[in-house]
Amino acid sequence: MRAVPHEFLGDLPATPPRLQRADGAACLRFARRGPSSALADLYQRAPCRVLFPHPPAHEPPQAVLVTTTGGLTGGDRLRIDVAVDAGAAATVTTQAAEKLYRSAGGEAEIDIGLSVQRGGWAEWLMQETILFDGARLRRRTQIDVAEGARLLAVESLVFGRSAMGESFARGSVFDSWRLKRDGKLRWADAQRFDATERKLRFAYEGAAGAATILYVGADAPARLDLVRETLRGTDIACGGGATVMDELLLVRVLADDATSLRATVATLVAALRAAAGFAASVPRVWQC
Repeated sequence: MRAVPHEFLGDLPATPPRLQRADGAACLRFARRGPSSALADLYQRAPCRVLFPHPPAHEPPQAVLVTTTGGLTGGDRLRIDVAVDAGAAATVTTQAAEKLYRSAGGEAEIDIGLSVQRGGWAEWLMQETILFDGARLRRRTQIDVAEGARLLAVESLVFGRSAMGESFARGSVFDSWRLKRDGKLRWADAQRFDATERKLRFAYEGAAGAATILYVGADAPARLDLVRETLRGTDIACGGGATVMDELLLVRVLADDATSLRATVATLVAALRAAAGFAASVPRVWQC
């Protein structure tokens, strides 16, 4: 076979290599089993894996989400669904902070669905999402909490790896929430920005990280003073605030370093858990 002369190859279009991308999923359902709660259904697809450590006494069953790839980048997709049946309770958290690496093209997409039936208690206690410089994230969270059910949810963003001298100067974020109470939309929130240092200063007052905490329940208005008092007692360089809308307590926290953000979120979560009748602590994996 004769070789093709080099001059005949020059006009051929270059075909970019197809990069392998993750497409993972985890679906969990918890149900009431006598006096306690237990896992009723589980589906998982790599790179999503779920671990089930033994919880402390009198605590709900725990599910720990793991991304076996060690992080996400542009083009990766994850789908997480958690359902808590009537009268059941569950805590869902992550093994470590989620890492969003620099994107070579496209967004990392994370879709989250949470549902809690009447009399249920659900906790969505995510450790931080760290945005590496150049990361692109699209995250959508949809929640449906029935009347008589309660939910405590936490999500945090850290802008760059400050310990490595890195800032989140390039990239993009789209982060949206839609909360339904008994099937009716009660709250919707979305933020979208392309990262530049100027835009981050405008949107987040120069903060290195930001967190959103939701508490949904009939007793939410009674927790507002507790949260505000807790915020005043923490060392937050950039600040935080809380408000109540019907049966939704919304808390926003800004901090000038990831360590302060994590400590403040943990303190708030512990206070809200104690008020709900559980241990005044965060899951043990937060302390590893």
